[in-house]
Amino acid sequence: MPNSKKIKIGIVGATGYTGVELLRLLSAHPYAEVCAVTSRSEAGVKLADYFPSLRGIYDLVFEKPEDAKLEQCDLVFFATPNGIAMKEAPVLLERGVRVVDLSADFRLKDIAVWEKWYGMKHESPDWVSLAVYGLTELNREAVAAARLVANPGCYPTCVLLALLPLLQAGALREGLPLIADCKSGVSGAGRKAAVGTLLCEAGDNFKAYGVSGHRHLPEIRQTISGLQHGVAEGLVFVPHLTPMIRGMHATIYVHLKDGVSPQELLETAYRDSFAVDVMPAGSTPETRSVRGVNVCRIGVQRAPDSDLWILLSVQDNLVKGAAGQAVQNMNVMFGWDENAGLGGAALLP
Repeated sequence: MPNSKKIKIGIVGATGYTGVELLRLLSAHPYAEVCAVTSRSEAGVKLADYFPSLRGIYDLVFEKPEDAKLEQCDLVFFATPNGIAMKEAPVLLERGVRVVDLSADFRLKDIAVWEKWYGMKHESPDWVSLAVYGLTELNREAVAAARLVANPGCYPTCVLLALLPLLQAGALREGLPLIADCKSGVSGAGRKAAVGTLLCEAGDNFKAYGVSGHRHLPEIRQTISGLQHGVAEGLVFVPHLTPMIRGMHATIYVHLKDGVSPQELLETAYRDSFAVDVMPAGSTPETRSVRGVNVCRIGVQRAPDSDLWILLSVQDNLVKGAAGQAVQNMNVMFGWDENAGLGGAALLP
């Protein structure tokens, strides 16, 4: 029987965009109660004063992590910058608290690769081997039994959900380029102060970044290489910053083996999924169709007079790309309906 008992939730680093998105989603969750929110810089500040959107919903005060009694929680979300969870999560894990980490600390299994891309020494390598990569649609059974879930990055989620059924069927041609041309809203950069995300810099502007190498590249390659041999090496991943607050679009160009129907593979794989919507053949999904909801919409088209297939994948980078998927993983971990607290329609306009 699913566990219907209300559990206690803590959120470490609750002042960022993923933190407030977690709070928004969990406010409507039937089985989860947020009991602790932490922030070293805002300790003592009322949550509703810091986020007026949460007035009348939460009566909590930010606390320092060491004062928040996180060990009394059933599950703790880490919505912190990279390098924090690997130091603080093991203490909670050893006390029986389950953890969903929204940073990159436990995503890459190769420690040397992680240290190369994130520029610091990993302090909990033993927990990396125990962590479950939380792409729910791929690792649902492992997530259910996990003590520590490494929530995927936003770009990897958007790209991999479109590719999973094709990779699982061994449908991609080996040795050929696999191109993921991706765009994200500015909230993907986080809530920190940075010149590149100022309104006068990001507004009315469109640019590529991380062309020579982005931290999500090894994360995407790791999953691809575990599903089909000879494909990950050909991945070209180019992210772009778009002048919108939230939303993510991945245009993925793939070469498929003869006789493969990507539309059929995707429809079959996600037939019973509430979080992945495979649209009718020839559709062009839009980012506004997923604003505020835990859904990735995917369209399939074939390039004219070509054997090249084009996969179009959209999601809200803060929901299915971060906080929504984290809640989805929590639901699986506790045996609840996977969609608990995640229903509702997208915001339009």
